[in-house]
Amino acid sequence: MKLTEMTVNAYMDLLNSDAPAPGGGSASALCGAQGAALVSMVAGLTVGKKKYADDWQLCSDVAKKASDLKSEFIVQVDKDTEAFNLVSAAFKLPKETDEEKAARSDAIAAATLVATKVPFETMELTLKALALTKSLIGHSNTNAASDLGVSALNLISCMKGAWLNVLINLGGLKDQAEADKFRALGKEMVAEAQREADEIYEATLDILK
Repeated sequence: MKLTEMTVNAYMDLLNSDAPAPGGGSASALCGAQGAALVSMVAGLTVGKKKYADDWQLCSDVAKKASDLKSEFIVQVDKDTEAFNLVSAAFKLPKETDEEKAARSDAIAAATLVATKVPFETMELTLKALALTKSLIGHSNTNAASDLGVSALNLISCMKGAWLNVLINLGGLKDQAEADKFRALGKEMVAEAQREADEIYEATLDILK
């Protein structure tokens, strides 16, 4: 059964167990899904309200895009665990002969690259979701303003958690140039996300004063 097909309680029990997966990568993607869903909800709560008629088109567009992102984050929840399982399986390959050792090494490298790319994809989705959240500041139902702040908090947790999962795999990449590229781009993405999340959170506090 996929993680995203479990009940909340069953997922939490599995996360709480000694099973090696799901772990931080899947949990981070779930934070992203919650953040995107909250954005879509706030946008939906704005459309149709006469007070915000000028923002209906924006919110209608944001609601659809955020809902699509939520679905993409949900896919990442299972992809991250699948990537971990791929790495785990590669390490269990036989290594008695030189041929087996070479095949095992190649399998580990390939699996590690996948395990790096998956959380990096989650980071890319997070920036898109933060941009949508930010676009609603001052253009959405103020009764749901706190939900935009919570969205930002979920999304920055997603970004930083996914980044940690990228970093833990970089040492296993054979291509150092590729590892350096992931590291450089990732640092920039985390910094951008932090700026966006802080701005959204502070704007939310101002609305709630």
